[in-house]
Amino acid sequence: MTASHKAIRSSGWKTDLLIGFPDGLFLLFFATQVMQTFPMEVQTFYNLQLGILLAGSLLVMYSTYQANKGDAQHDSALLSDDERKKLEHLDINDHTIAQIADEMQKDAVLWENTLQQEQVVETTFSRSRAIRSALFTAFFFLLGGVLSVGPYLSNENFPAASQTSMLLVFLGLTVFSFMKAKITSQRPLPIIIRYWLMGAGIWCGAWLLHKIF
Repeated sequence: MTASHKAIRSSGWKTDLLIGFPDGLFLLFFATQVMQTFPMEVQTFYNLQLGILLAGSLLVMYSTYQANKGDAQHDSALLSDDERKKLEHLDINDHTIAQIADEMQKDAVLWENTLQQEQVVETTFSRSRAIRSALFTAFFFLLGGVLSVGPYLSNENFPAASQTSMLLVFLGLTVFSFMKAKITSQRPLPIIIRYWLMGAGIWCGAWLLHKIF
């Protein structure tokens, strides 16, 4: 990893919140809604949900770190000499290679313009910052997941716990939508509606699975 290797990080913990929280909430909401009516021991249900929560948080942590790490091999958006030689070894003619290089140049310019318009800052890769981001994203994932599965852990009456979980999920989505609207400078109502529809879609999907199986 060279010192000049670049990675994109837009807003620190705010980005970690926007990524981690809804993923954890929706995943555990779906898992609890699907599994609550299956014939199984209460402890088995708990073990499965906690296993999903832990596995999901580890996966999110790893993927976030990789996203922050970037790819040093593709720091340059232009056609490199090595890539040109590989194309030549494939018996691709010079005219086609020139077209490929020209398209890559256009894409690079478009990408730079997009970064400027969205006010995204490129910065040199920092391992400590990437690890911190991964931990924060996993924390917010766990927070969203606990909001969904928490009522089941405190109440073995799953129908009642399901109602409490659903209430907390949609309340959490509402609060999260306002936070996202503030962070991204958007109007809150469209975001609230979008996340409510996603939550309702997950509930409907779980209901359909119950009817099918």
